[in-house]
Parts: sequence; C-alpha cells; structure tokens
Amino acid sequence: MRTSIATVSVSGTLTEKLNAVARAGFDGVEIFENDLLGSPLSPERIRERAADLGLELFLYQPMRDVEGLPADAFARSMRRAEHKFRVMRRLGVDTVLVCSSVSAHARDDDALAAAQLRELAELADEYGIRVAYEALAWGRHVNTYDHAWRIVEAADHPALGVCLDSFHILARGSDPAGFASIPGEKIFFVQLADAPLMGMDVLQWSRHHRCFPGQGDFDLAEFVRSVVRSGYDGPLSLEVFNDVFRQADSGRTAIDARRSLTALQEAAGVLRLPAAVEPIGIAFAELVTLDTEPVTALLRALGFSRTGKHLSKPVDLWEQGAARVLVNTEPATGGSGPRLAAVGLESPDPGAAAKRAEALGAPVLPRRRARTDVLLETVAAPDGTELFFCASGRQGLPDWLDDFAPVPASAPQPELITGVDHVALTQPWHQYDEALLFYRSVIGLRPHDGVDVSDPYGLRRSRAVSNEGESVRIALSIDPAPSASSHASQHIALATDDIVAAARRIGATGHLLPVPDNYYDDLGARYALGPGELQMYRELGILYDGDEHGQFRHFYTRTMGDVFFEVVQRDHGYAGFGEQSAHVRLTAQHAQRQA
Repeated sequence: MRTSIATVSVSGTLTEKLNAVARAGFDGVEIFENDLLGSPLSPERIRERAADLGLELFLYQPMRDVEGLPADAFARSMRRAEHKFRVMRRLGVDTVLVCSSVSAHARDDDALAAAQLRELAELADEYGIRVAYEALAWGRHVNTYDHAWRIVEAADHPALGVCLDSFHILARGSDPAGFASIPGEKIFFVQLADAPLMGMDVLQWSRHHRCFPGQGDFDLAEFVRSVVRSGYDGPLSLEVFNDVFRQADSGRTAIDARRSLTALQEAAGVLRLPAAVEPIGIAFAELVTLDTEPVTALLRALGFSRTGKHLSKPVDLWEQGAARVLVNTEPATGGSGPRLAAVGLESPDPGAAAKRAEALGAPVLPRRRARTDVLLETVAAPDGTELFFCASGRQGLPDWLDDFAPVPASAPQPELITGVDHVALTQPWHQYDEALLFYRSVIGLRPHDGVDVSDPYGLRRSRAVSNEGESVRIALSIDPAPSASSHASQHIALATDDIVAAARRIGATGHLLPVPDNYYDDLGARYALGPGELQMYRELGILYDGDEHGQFRHFYTRTMGDVFFEVVQRDHGYAGFGEQSAHVRLTAQHAQRQA
C-alpha cells in the first residue's frame, strides 16, 4: 500500500519536512495547514517541489467546526471552506480532512450535521475535491467512527466519506471490526498513530504522547487488517503529535517513521519482508579506549584472560567462560573512553539478518577491513552502537574468531564468569522510542514491560528487550536529565554461578562500587534472609532482589569513562534486572563522579 506521513509529525520548515520525508522513502504527505501558512513558497511552488521529490500530496488538513452549526456560523464556515478549496486546487490536493465539531455552538442534531456536510460536499465537488469526515475522540457530539459513518451515510453524497484515525478510534476503545459495515470506497483516508496506554485527558494524550506504530500499546496490526478487509486501497498515513519528534532531527524522525510503517504493514500481512532472524546469543562486547591500562586491570580483576590479538587491527580479545570482551585502541570519535562501542550478536543466519535490517531502513555499515579479515555484517543502532551479526564456530559460516591470533596465556584464574547476562544501553532522550522500535523490528527482540527507576535527577525510563530464550537481553533506558550533572553510562552485565566468590575476588582490588549501609538496613527489613546472609552481602557489596520466579544477586564495578561492569547471579528463573536496587547504584555512581 502507498505510504504517507503528515507534515506535523516531523520538525522543521515545510521544505525541510518534504526533503526528509522523500529521503525516507514515503510515497506522499498530508499537508498540515500551519506548515503551509508558515511557508514562504506559494501553493504552486510547493506542488512543484513535492513533484520534484516524487511525493504525492494526499490530504490537506484540518478543517474544523463545520457541521451542526447555527445558520450564520455555518455560512462563515462555507466561506472559509471555499477559500481552502481554491488553495487545494493550486496545491493539487484532492482530499480535505474535516474534524467533527468541538464548537460550543454545535448542536446535537445528526440530521443537521448530515445536511450541512452534504452542502459542504457539494461545494467541494465543484472543485474536484473529496471531504473525509473524522470523528475526534473529544468531539462535542460526534466522537466515534461509527457515529461519523451514520452521518456520512445519511448525507449520501459521492464526495463525502470518512477518515479512520487509529488514535481517535482505539483511544476510546472502539472495535475496528465495525469497519466491515463501511464500504471500502467510502473510506477516503486512513491515519495511523500508536500511543502508550495512559490514564489522562484524551486531548492531552493525543497532542503530546502519540508515537509511531510499534512504539506504543495499540493493536495497530488488527486495525490495518480491518481497514484492508473493508476494501480500502488508499494510502496508510502517519499522523503523530509528539513533543519529542517535533524537536528531533527531521531526517532521523522520517526514517524512524518509515521503518515503523513498513514493520506495521508486515505485521498486518499486507507486505512481505525478509523474515526476522532472532539472535541466539551475545558473541562479544567491544570497548573502545585510548588508554588500555585501566580497562585491562579491571578485566583481570574480574578474572578475564587476554587470549587473542586481531590480525590487522589494534584489538585484543579477552575471555572468561563464554564471555568475550574486545578492547579496541583504534582512534575514534566519542572521547578517550572507555566506552561500549559495539555488540556482537550471535545469529543463525547473519546474511539474512542483514537483509532484514536493510529492508527496514538500517543499511549495513561500511567497514575498513584488511583483505584477509572475516566479512561481518554490521548495522548501527539509533544511539550509534554498532551491532555485528556473528557466527562463532558454526560450519559453513565465517567465524569472526578467525581474525584473532592466539597469544600466550597468563596464569589461569578460576572461571567464575559464565557468559554475558545482558548489556545496558542508555539512550539519548529523543531516541528512546526509536531504539525500542529498532530492536523489536530490525533485530527481532521482544519487549518486556517498562519500568521507571528513581535517579538523583529524576525518573529514568527503562525497558528491556530479549529473545525468546532470554540468551540475548538488552536493557534500554533514557537519561532523565542530560546535563553536566548527569552522565549516561553503558554497562556489561556478566553472569556467574557463584556471586559470593566473584565478589570476594574483585573486592580486594578497589574496583567495587561501594554500597551505603542504609541499603542493607532496609534490605534486612524487606527480605527474610538466612543467618549471616545479610552481613555477608554488606561486607561484599552485593545487592539483592527477588520476584515471583526467584532471586537475583549482583554487584557493580566503579565507572570508567562511559562504561562499568555488573556481575549477576540469577536463581530459579528470576526474570528482572534488579530494578528495586537500581536507584542505589545510580546514586552511588553520581557520588563517585563528584568525589
């Protein structure tokens, strides 16, 4: 199906918006009236500019407070409408959106509304224009799509139909199955927006918290399926009012929007894409730093050994159990480090994973490589983290480990780390929703429930994504106050089967993040721990959490640059990430930076 987006959904001038939308691959746009009125270009020049970019102008919007009005107010609306129709002719747009009235003067009279909409449609028809009538969720008398359809049906004019908007329909809990009662040719336009489920005034919810499909909680796939079953074959258009999107870069927002609409069409069964390839494990985490000594000292304290050196790049391989960390000293942007720059994802089919990414607007990154280097498909996540699709030792697939020459082993230590439990990535405030959509649609991970974590500078939104077997977990969060007093850190969580031995090993090295005594006083009140257990946790800096599945014990290292490590032990199927104690860690980290 053809794709569209309302110009109100992205930031910038109308020209900037059109450029961004075209680059993202949309077929057309809805022209929001404010964007036209603020543009120095004439309607004719806007029409030419859109045509040069390969964009159709599908809709002009909005026209408000037209139906159910007293005669004098309706006459004024008709004069305003005729002016709009002349402008639309100059623009080359043949459909106008008319919202159900919110005017205090509007009457609760369906017959009057139908008669006035018919008169509006007759005037529009003279200009070759169709009228798409939409029920606003906060409309004064008409606020559901079935009510809007009854009025359109009663008006009975070929130039009058309905616009179905997912937000207005799903926010009120209406059932899209009712679209079956509307002939497909009378559905003139379809607008799509997702939203988180929120208990608030529907107008404020709409104006500030809409998001792109896949970033909220609405069942938009069933909405689209219901639209298609009705016989509708027009554009699917995104109309999203969101404070973040209107402040973010228009190009990124348009690409994010296009990805969301592509993924939605796939979910609804109206578009086929290369199948999602769910990763099966974390192959490695890569740290970039100009000074390796602090990093290697910490890795040794954690029990890692340097086992390999890259054949053509200044990259060392450190291993313990199934956990692998790469230390890269190649000059790079982003400061001296260390920082978590890349994550290797074990994939059953790296080539297919890359094709999926490209189909969803995440092109494979070019990489500088020697002729003998293993070719690894790589994409960039929204925050810039590079994601490698890897195959480790599987027959017939390039093995990234072949790029590393073995080095003489140092004195072995007991292997207390068994693998990587998860990686945690703090997102820029304006890319959090984009990141969730990226990991869901491009990488094929499933979202967990979102949580809010208390931070000394506000609430930190956090949500994890994982594969079905929980062998790949990525925790995404947003810094509540990006400023000099707040610091966005990434971290690598390592799994162990013996948290006490791991904590004892690192405790004497000075790398452990200190935990306040007040935390343990409260911990003893919250949980019935065994004799001596609380004191042991206090002495070793171990934090504790439990849920209906099991127990979670963990500790943190001090932060170096932009990264730190966590060591975790999950027992009896614990499913969370230690959210109950996250505020203690965040406060301790702030105190460390200020020391």
